[in-house]
Amino acid sequence: MKFAIILAGTLSLSALTCPAQDPKPASEYAGLRDRVKGGDLSVDFARLRISYIDSPEHQNAKDTDDQKTQMIQAINAHDYKKAIHNAEIVLENDYTDMDAHFGEFIAYREQGDAKASEFHRAVFDGLIRSILNSGDGKSKEKAYVVASVHEEYVVLRVRKLQPGEQSLVSDQGHSYDLLEAKDPATGKTVELYFNVDVSMNHMMKIFGDKK
Repeated sequence: MKFAIILAGTLSLSALTCPAQDPKPASEYAGLRDRVKGGDLSVDFARLRISYIDSPEHQNAKDTDDQKTQMIQAINAHDYKKAIHNAEIVLENDYTDMDAHFGEFIAYREQGDAKASEFHRAVFDGLIRSILNSGDGKSKEKAYVVASVHEEYVVLRVRKLQPGEQSLVSDQGHSYDLLEAKDPATGKTVELYFNVDVSMNHMMKIFGDKK
């Protein structure tokens, strides 16, 4: 009995003198995501986007296409609470989703929550600028570096271009999506190159693991 009391006292003292350590983030993506969610907008948004692709969070993510559709429908119907609810489901699965951040920017703005609206606008801005600053898209050498096909179409929307034909180009060990897009303001067709090494390498890892 005396030994049990001493042992219990020792364990109690140990618990007091050894503070619990915060659990480490599950991945690089999770660490960067949590920093942004905490208000740190100085993170490397390119790394946030790219690290998501090979993360366990991406592997375990659910399909949220329905929630995106419902978010857009809710915004159009001025049901901003529902829009935010669906956008949050999207972001829980992929915090790099620019559509969801832009949706929350609009919804919170219309609700009069300037702080939340500005936060999501800033995150959207950080994500899209990390792509636009990676090149100019005019050549393979200066291709925009993207982590997914979806990001290519976000770039087109931001640049106010209408998507056209798309083809995959391989050159010197790199892969590129070549998109033809129309500028409705001028009627001219422009070609944009997107470096898709990140997504191609991810696919190769998946198929390689299945062999």
